Parts: sequence; C-alpha cells; structure tokens
Amino acid sequence: MGLNTDKKKEVIKEFQRADKDTGSSEVQIALITARISDLSEHLKAHKKDHSSRRGLLKLVGQRRRLLDYLITKSPSLYKEIISKLKLRK
Repeated sequence: MGLNTDKKKEVIKEFQRADKDTGSSEVQIALITARISDLSEHLKAHKKDHSSRRGLLKLVGQRRRLLDYLITKSPSLYKEIISKLKLRK
C-alpha cells in the first residue's frame, strides 16, 4: 500500500525548494497527498478495511494541519500548492 521509492523521489523532486530539500511543508503535503490517493484507491476495493480507513483519516488531518500552517506563513505558496495538487477548485 505505501509509496514506492521511485514515486516518492519523483514527488520530492517536483515539490522541493532546494536540491537537498526533503522536509519542507510543500514536500510533506505532496507526499501525504500521494499516500491519501493510494489509500483511497485501496479502500474502494476493500470497503471493510477499517484500520486503513482510520489511517486515511489521520493523514487527511495531518495534511490539513500542514496546509493551515502554510497559509499563515505564505498564502501565495499555499495557493500554488493547492493548484498543483488539484485539491480545490
């Protein structure tokens, strides 16, 4: 179920600020979004997997907190991330 190494590197490369950046808010939000989409696909096939559903809800909350942090620190970066990840219309 998790992200494989290649997909993770791809997401990090797309959203990193500097060459060695792997922990910035943007990268974390992008990685969590990728995990959320993978878990959502898993739960479509396995409707009774309640432990994975709980993990999904925890990830959604974590992403929400990171987005709240980002909007207070840099609203322009928040808008950019939202549009790149297609989270809102």
